Amino acid sequence: MKKERIVVAKFGGSSLADAGQFRKVKEILERDPARRYVVPSAPGRRSSRDEKVTDLLYQCYENASSGREYADLLEKIRTRYQEIIEELGLNISLEQEFTVMEQAFVGGAGEQYAASRGEYLNGILLASYLGYEFVDSAEVIRFSKDGVFEDERTNFFLRDRLAKTQRAVVPGFYGADDAGNIHTFSRGGSDVTGALVARAVQADLYENWTDVSGFLLTDPGIVDHPKKIDVMTYSELRELSYRGATVLHEEAVYPVRREGISIHIRNTNQPEGSGTIICRKIRPEDEVPITGIAGKRNFVAISIAKNRMNAQVGFCKKLLEAFDENHISFEHMPSGIDTISVILPREEYMDKQEAITGSLQRLLQPDKIEVDEDMALVTVVGKGMRSVCGIAARFFTSLGDAKVNIKMIDMGSNEVNCTIGVSNDDFETAIRALYYALVE
Repeated sequence: MKKERIVVAKFGGSSLADAGQFRKVKEILERDPARRYVVPSAPGRRSSRDEKVTDLLYQCYENASSGREYADLLEKIRTRYQEIIEELGLNISLEQEFTVMEQAFVGGAGEQYAASRGEYLNGILLASYLGYEFVDSAEVIRFSKDGVFEDERTNFFLRDRLAKTQRAVVPGFYGADDAGNIHTFSRGGSDVTGALVARAVQADLYENWTDVSGFLLTDPGIVDHPKKIDVMTYSELRELSYRGATVLHEEAVYPVRREGISIHIRNTNQPEGSGTIICRKIRPEDEVPITGIAGKRNFVAISIAKNRMNAQVGFCKKLLEAFDENHISFEHMPSGIDTISVILPREEYMDKQEAITGSLQRLLQPDKIEVDEDMALVTVVGKGMRSVCGIAARFFTSLGDAKVNIKMIDMGSNEVNCTIGVSNDDFETAIRALYYALVE
């Protein structure tokens, strides 16, 4: 018997910002009956001057839990949802939900509870509008009491619950522990929820609907009208998301990657567009040298020098122990014979710089430690780089011509990416130079 096709559709905040966007979502879902499971975000901005509902919820909770005036903020949130209800003609009231929410805010239920209410309330409205069943993510997305996501238990609960319904709305971004306490993923975590739902129902496709027509090769705020990426692999997506491309949450890759479920990034406002497909393997004829260029500012490079470091067994282990005992993760660790550098976010370093230096001195007894607090990382991603002769020459020549000084070079062992360190002031110049040399 042929398996019925299943598509999971996640819609971002801009896709559900008001009643007009709700109508677009319904039209998209009705075009393909296979779109049976929907994951909504909280309402986003309706214009550049507007506020996201999640931001309002944070402000409201902070005031209410600390005894400050919060009524105006709560009313502003209530009005956003009520406008959607009235414009869509829904026969539903959220008054009981707001009463419970207000009591929880005043009682100090926690920031994660507050942040989750945007998706929760939007999910209720969307389910009512579509005629789908509402499945509260607190019942099926599992966290430990310490807020650690429990992958296997989540898959068990989701798979069991969704097997009982043909069409459902599952709010994104949050879940709960066994005691019912709400926990959230990091910002953009609705993408992760969508991937978890896709895995649980063994979807044929995971559609991620947003306000852009797919992944662009680089930041349009830096390069005017960059080309769109038509297709890329999971590993390339992971690299670009981790390096700063913000279309999709980096953790959304894992659940669908294991199952071989492709992701399709699409634009709610231009549903006829081709978008970007993310899949396990690209056909040779579709492979391009450069998939994307991304980066982030504000890193610190800690360089440790010690004579005959390469002959000292266990040196790297002690180095990593220094960061482990200070609960800090690092980005890169390029090395030479007698030197090794660790690149980490500047914010984390500034909070613990004395403790880090003390740990390094005690564990490594180095000849010298130098710190560069002015570094940005720029990464060029593309599986096709390894098969194109002369691409490295174009890479470095373009930066030299643009008068960009390279502080660090790190080529991934899988040859999917090449990362350079430059000063923060050279960040945008480097991205533009690389884009026009390697892409245009």
